[in-house]
Amino acid sequence: MAKLDLQQQPHRRFNPLTREWILVSPHRTQRPWQGQTEATGFTPEVQYDPQCYMCPGNLRASGERTPKYQHVFVFDNDYPALLADTPQLDFNHGELLVARGEPGICRVMCFSARHDLTIARMETQEIQLVVDAWTEEYQKLSGNPLINYVQIFENRGAMMGCSNPHPHCQIWSTSSIPTYPKLEQASFQDYSQAHHSCLLCDYLKLETDLKERMVCENSGFLAVVPFWATWPFETLILSKRHVSDMGTLEASERLALADILKRITVRYDNLFQTSFPYSMGFHQRPSDSAHPEWHFHAHFYPPLLRSATVRKFIVGYELLAAAQRDITPESAAERLRHSPENHYAE
Repeated sequence: MAKLDLQQQPHRRFNPLTREWILVSPHRTQRPWQGQTEATGFTPEVQYDPQCYMCPGNLRASGERTPKYQHVFVFDNDYPALLADTPQLDFNHGELLVARGEPGICRVMCFSARHDLTIARMETQEIQLVVDAWTEEYQKLSGNPLINYVQIFENRGAMMGCSNPHPHCQIWSTSSIPTYPKLEQASFQDYSQAHHSCLLCDYLKLETDLKERMVCENSGFLAVVPFWATWPFETLILSKRHVSDMGTLEASERLALADILKRITVRYDNLFQTSFPYSMGFHQRPSDSAHPEWHFHAHFYPPLLRSATVRKFIVGYELLAAAQRDITPESAAERLRHSPENHYAE
């Protein structure tokens, strides 16, 4: 019987989290590139930038002055995408023109007072302070009756639309559950009902047994290029213990999360010897109820394709039909797995 060659023949892969299909075209990796190239990423050389509103002691656009902090600093976004006093009123013009007011709270978290750092260049103990602060913000915002979902995310690098290189992330909390977490929630619930087990617990065991797409692991977390990955070097960070959110992580697990974040970001930087751009975010339990079906995890979506200057574009077929990739998840995982864990010298 003929067998499908996943490393050579075009095929589709199923994403059980979103229940979408991804087209994989491994035979296209040899095509020449004559498209747009990007400037290489860089890390600022100065530890303090007098023009950066996130650096300690500097004036922000709101008129507030950033305190002279040393490690983590959290503040309300000066240009928030959501406002807490927005009324939850409906707008309807028939069934086709429908809207609703969306209140929420937006926060910004600086990882360090140093302007020249990234997660990859921070010490693990410094990253643990960030993890602890994420946990505190998640719990505080989740306890607000206005809020039903908390999205923590980092856009790293100008290529990902980051306007300030100071190491930081954003926290957007909303009264509704956003599209992608809602899709995952439905998948978690349906899988739990059908199999009496957790979707990501079962997936983690499968990837640990196969060892084809694993990148690195520690006592608390696994980093893997998911079988259904869309972005060339996309990774999924999975908690080894079935926990629903950051608030249920033990102190040792928060340290393990800091460790796995450093290890994966260092590998990214070493892959093309550049400060690797990405969007990263945590998916965890919505705060509208307990949600025991949820499994805490993080997504890394980096845009680089072939080198530090060639990126993947979501255009054409992917905008109009379905997600598509050329580099197989297995080959991407192998390259990341063998990327050094010691940061390259800039």
